[in-house]
Amino acid sequence: MCEYTLTVFESTGEMVFEERFEAENDTVAKQIGMQKLAENNYSEHTHRMTRSGKLLLFHR
Repeated sequence: MCEYTLTVFESTGEMVFEERFEAENDTVAKQIGMQKLAENNYSEHTHRMTRSGKLLLFHR
């Protein structure tokens, strides 16, 4: 299992959401991250997901 960090920002650059979670691989983590964004109504906000400094998901 790897640890991932999902972070969401307002257009001003203010961080509005951050959550760490574990997943068995990057593909599963992306699915979990997208689900968390949808559940919290952040899908259209600027967001990123990383694992050990590696950028895996980004939306601006």
